[in-house]
Amino acid sequence: MNVSNSGIAVVAHSGGPTPVINASLLGVVEEARVHKSFTDLYGARFGIPGILQEDFIDLFAQPPELLRKVAKAPASALGSSRYEVAPQDLNRVLSVFAAHNVRIFFYTGGNGSMGTALQLKHEAERQNFPLQIIGIPKTIDNDLLATDHTPGYASTARFFAHAVRDIGADNKSLPNQVEIVEVLGRNAGWIAAATSFAKSNLDSAPHLIYLPENRLPREKLLDDVASVFRRLRRCVVVVCEGQLDENGEPFGADVRAGSRGALAQNLGHCLSVLIASSLNLRARSEKPGLLGRSSSAYVSPVDWEEARNCGQEAVKCAVRGCSGVMITINRKTGQEYCAAYGQAPLEEVAFQERLFPLAWMTSERTNVLPAFRTYAAPLIGNVETHAELVERARM
Repeated sequence: MNVSNSGIAVVAHSGGPTPVINASLLGVVEEARVHKSFTDLYGARFGIPGILQEDFIDLFAQPPELLRKVAKAPASALGSSRYEVAPQDLNRVLSVFAAHNVRIFFYTGGNGSMGTALQLKHEAERQNFPLQIIGIPKTIDNDLLATDHTPGYASTARFFAHAVRDIGADNKSLPNQVEIVEVLGRNAGWIAAATSFAKSNLDSAPHLIYLPENRLPREKLLDDVASVFRRLRRCVVVVCEGQLDENGEPFGADVRAGSRGALAQNLGHCLSVLIASSLNLRARSEKPGLLGRSSSAYVSPVDWEEARNCGQEAVKCAVRGCSGVMITINRKTGQEYCAAYGQAPLEEVAFQERLFPLAWMTSERTNVLPAFRTYAAPLIGNVETHAELVERARM
């Protein structure tokens, strides 16, 4: 839908932050400053609740050098929220926008956030309120439809690949132990799959990678671990936080309710206890958890630049009069990786998940195939192998 743009815009963040979400914010501010049609640009503090409470930051008043520094920081400089929007909230948002003459709304988030944006679009149309709504993609889970990948994914994936590489080195130096590494991703295994970049040879970690797209029978897990351990006297297992067993249960883990459904709190620990008790092996779990999405140490340069570009593209889209769309990243064909940008209707992405393709998994469902590495390598970048001592001398 095309609507005429006005001079006042608001940008808000929603859902879990990423290491590059502030780069998208920088892109919005930079590009909006170029166009004289944007007279004011405000950031809503902590997402939709900030709009409801009329709590805004004047983004044009921020010094450019400060914004560039903020763009290098992880987490959301504006603040984010998992607030569940009720029908009356949509009306309140439009009332606030009307009071402040806001006619352009940039919303940065994942599939749930795009669902909220779509609901706001429908309410604005119902009230005949002229509002441009443009979604800016953001999720570490990489589970948005209509886009090749999402800003935030590559940096988080890069963090976990390095974490598993280093845990694998520790596991090798002190044998006779099984390590369970629980990674982020909820229902989609894109991050778990990315830990395969830590693997430099057949015997290096991770030895087993399980993705939540497949149920994991307990006996299969135990058989797989026992097989690796017999061969190497060690084992590193990567499992996604949303992994379920053959009965659709999280292996007896404690479960908490959230805005996106139930999620296990201590899955890795429960799996280590299961392995230790069933196989009589030493086992422990590691859960970097939110560190994976809040660490700036392993930000992917490609990810940061594309996040910034998505913010810029959102503003360009608004200038063209577009509305009701989300910015997309489209991979160009060719030997060298190159991205272009487009947009998709909110209806195509709202409340929907793009899961990891089964065609990119091994038949044993314990690793990923080269096709995934071809897809992800340009985004994640190189994961260097640690140097090792040469073969021991004969004496």
